[in-house]
Amino acid sequence: MLTFLTPVSDGMLTHRDQLPAGTLGKHIMPHTGQEGLPDMEGVKLAIIGVKETRSVIADTQKSIDFDSCRKAFYSLYPGNWDSNIVDLGDIDPGNTPDDSRFALKEIVSNLIKANVIPIILGAGQNMAYAQYRAYDNLDQMVSVVNVDYRFDIGDADLPISDKSYVGKMIVDPPYNLFNYAVMGYQSFFNAPEEINLMEKLFFEAYRLGEVTADVTIAEPVLRSADMVIFDATAIKSSEMSYENNDNPNGFDGREICALARYAGISSQVTSFGVYELGQDITRSSAMLVGQMLWYFIEGVNFRISEDFSNESLFTTYVVPMDGAELTFKKSHKSERWWMELPFFSNNNNKSKRYALLPCTYVDYIDACNQKIPERWLRARIKNEGKM
Repeated sequence: MLTFLTPVSDGMLTHRDQLPAGTLGKHIMPHTGQEGLPDMEGVKLAIIGVKETRSVIADTQKSIDFDSCRKAFYSLYPGNWDSNIVDLGDIDPGNTPDDSRFALKEIVSNLIKANVIPIILGAGQNMAYAQYRAYDNLDQMVSVVNVDYRFDIGDADLPISDKSYVGKMIVDPPYNLFNYAVMGYQSFFNAPEEINLMEKLFFEAYRLGEVTADVTIAEPVLRSADMVIFDATAIKSSEMSYENNDNPNGFDGREICALARYAGISSQVTSFGVYELGQDITRSSAMLVGQMLWYFIEGVNFRISEDFSNESLFTTYVVPMDGAELTFKKSHKSERWWMELPFFSNNNNKSKRYALLPCTYVDYIDACNQKIPERWLRARIKNEGKM
């Protein structure tokens, strides 16, 4: 791992030394040039910067550093946390973009295997492809949630870019993509054929207006995710200001932090990335990124372990439908809801752990009114066609 990583900058370490006692910077263990990588014993979360800018579709591709985001994050005070955090430094651009993606894949894979959650700060979102490929050797299907105004499917036959990496996830072997969901898409930024493909593949897409009207609809979707990625340009440009963000509509600071917290609370999420971070990011934008990381880690520290083998910890509701029965479970501990997917529980394959699908109380009420929840239907159709 040391081969791929450069230490946190001396300027960042000087800033850390000057921070008040009790701030995150005083608790985070950094990778330094003098002492090398920090001891990973007992570590729960690891920050990694990825400076690769090639394959990025943008007017300018200047050098990137994440010190402004680190300074903002380091300056915050932790909550009531018991998670050890390390800052592993940055992955500098390799000889080719593929070299950079290989480095990120190897590091993320090793961290996940060690039960450490990687928190990735990236320039180009195409590096999310490497984050996804880190799961190749983990013998599981992968559910990806992308907080973005675009689907980023693109043309998989063309070289990978920040607007086409999802197409590579779909068509490149090994085929591990179980589900792909986009939070906050805006129709006028997406080609009709991409919208049609999302529907054809039974992926999930939630318009910006749907999510901002009720941000809680994102919680069960994020609870289903293994990997969560944020495109910083999904945040409105008035709140995430830098040269390449020209999106006047998008999430505001409170909404994006709520989504980050939902991602953290999900016990299934094992990697988290914030991409499209520009080289000329303002101090207020850097602080917003720092707060997104804070809320994600806050969520991780409030994760609730659900023991589904113990039926006494849940209330089970069976809803008779026309020709079928839908079974719902409500946790006594967290008061969260799930739907049973019996067609997955009978499968002896990598998807069987999805036999319980996170849902909301509204889904239960819809079922009582003889309306089958859309997420249940989509899962069943995908199972019948692909699994």
